[in-house]
This record gives sequence, C-alpha cells and structure tokens, in this order.
Amino acid sequence: MAEKLRLGVIGIGFAWDRLHYPAFRELADKYEIKAVCNKTVDKAQGFAKGIGLGDENIYSDYREMIKRDDLDVIDVLVPISENFEVARDVLQAGKNLIAEKPFASTPEAAKELIALKNNKQLKVMVAENLRYDEGAGMIKDILSSGQIGEVIQFVYQKGADFEKEKTKDTFAAKEWRQHPVFYGGIFLDGGIHDISLMRFLFGDAESVCSVGRPQREEDCPYQAISSILQFQNGVIGSFSYLSQQAEFTKPPVGLRIFGTLGDIYLEDIKSGTLQIHYKDGRKEQKSFRPGRGYYHELSNFYDGNIVSTPEKELGDIQLVFDILKSIEDREVKRYVAQ
Repeated sequence: MAEKLRLGVIGIGFAWDRLHYPAFRELADKYEIKAVCNKTVDKAQGFAKGIGLGDENIYSDYREMIKRDDLDVIDVLVPISENFEVARDVLQAGKNLIAEKPFASTPEAAKELIALKNNKQLKVMVAENLRYDEGAGMIKDILSSGQIGEVIQFVYQKGADFEKEKTKDTFAAKEWRQHPVFYGGIFLDGGIHDISLMRFLFGDAESVCSVGRPQREEDCPYQAISSILQFQNGVIGSFSYLSQQAEFTKPPVGLRIFGTLGDIYLEDIKSGTLQIHYKDGRKEQKSFRPGRGYYHELSNFYDGNIVSTPEKELGDIQLVFDILKSIEDREVKRYVAQ
C-alpha cells in the first residue's frame, strides 16, 4: 500500500468544511491531516479537537506551520486577495501545493507562481473542481468520440442571484466577496468556473468580444456580461453571465452544444442529467454524480498526473481578464491562452 501524504491545511472555513474535508474523509487511505492553521485560531482548535490533533499541530500563523519538515503538501483555502502571498510562501518553503482557484488574482502573479513552482520542482494543483466533474468529463468524452459529429457552436448561460445569496448561509455571505479588493469581483471568483469548463471542453480560446451592463454594486462591476468566443479548434459560442439574477424559466438555457450529428443539453452542472438529441430523431439521457469534482481532484493530486495545472489556471485567469478588458476597451481581444 502506498504511503499517505502528510497534509497541512491553511484556512478552516466554508471551503474546507463543505468541499475539501468531506473529500479528504473519503480519501483517508491516501492523506493524513497533520497540522491546521486559521487566523481565528478557535476554528482551527475546534476542527483539530474533532479529529484528535494535539495543540502542537494548531497554528494561527501559517508561516510557522510551513516550517515543519513532516508535511508533504499544503492545502490553501484563503480569500482570493490572499491566495498569491500564501501560495508564494508555501512554494518558497519547498512544499507541494493544493491551491484554490484562482490561485492568483492577476495573470502576472500567476506567472510568478508558475516560475517559482518550476524553479523549485514542486507539485502544484489548482483545485478547479469542474475539470474533475463527472458531468463535464462525460460531455468531453462524447465530444472526443464524435458521437454528435463535429462541434459547430455552443450557447452557455449562467445566472446567480448574488444579492439573495448574501442573506443565506452561503459562500456569498462572506464579507470579502461582497467587498472584493481584486479585479472582477464575483466574475473572477465564480465566473472562472464557467471559463474553466469551456476551456476544458473546447480547448484554448483564440479571440473574445464582450459587452457588459454596468452596475453600482461592489461585488461585480457588471450586472450582465455577454461574450462571443472563438476557440482555436474553430468552435464558436456565446457565454452570458448574470450576477444578480437567476433564470425564472425552467428549464434554464444552461449549456447547449450543437454538433453536425446531434446536440447536448446540460441544465446545470449540479443537475446530474445530460440530454442528447440526435439528427436521426433519437433521444438519450445520461446520468452522472454531481459534486464529485472535489473527490476526484484530490485523488488526482495523490496519483500525480495532474489535470488542473497552474498553467491551465493561468489560461482561465487570462480569459476572465480578456472578457473584462474587452468590455472596457470596446474591442476584440486576441491571444494565445496557456
């Protein structure tokens, strides 16, 4: 049996409690939690007590924790504005890293982390769960097999009522999300998932042209964003992001992919169902387990052949910036993504 990876955790909050820790529990044969850190140390103490960690393994300053020589990997779950600094310190300490998305709030900072990772020859995975989602993987397999023929076009619409979510026990209720100090606000925070999904399915983008409806709210510069994208493989599509309103009509537009032999419809990545309509009139419905991306990403890190690399994440961040800059500059952005 392979040895367990010895894990240190920075940030005992929502993402840890609701996303990463449940997956680590399932992967108890692969990981051992050795140390935890949180600015509010009582949160770290409460968690540590629950799993039997002693006081000597609890920290309020992550810089002290990463000095330890008995940690194989550090899982970082901090606000976006802190991602770069913490990730940089972890890498400089010579530790392998599981980083939350986006692992830096600008393309330039992301490039700096990649250079540091390469120089230190460390293993880094960005925890972009949609690259490991079973529904996304199913769509990618269908596209790769030619089951719906040549992909021509797609339509993707994502809506979220951020104002409503603020009042609930959700990620949106966090103060740093409501008053972001990073470019793009919740579009960088949440929209990057959708960007990663499109790049996972269609590859690198070649150009993007976007428009936006401005708003006064701090959390996002635009109430609505609409983009026309062309990918290097010739696929074109439209992507619309609503930050303050979910769709009222059911089923929603969701993701629709149009091929020469058939179409794919995904209502939502959490729906667990994929619908395929073929040119010859046949219909097919496929089921998948939603929400399994967190388990698969952490399992992938352990196995070593990382899918969600920092280089892929740089491409996601760059496309987010290109969409926003296209709105600001009123011009088409052309580039080669990572």
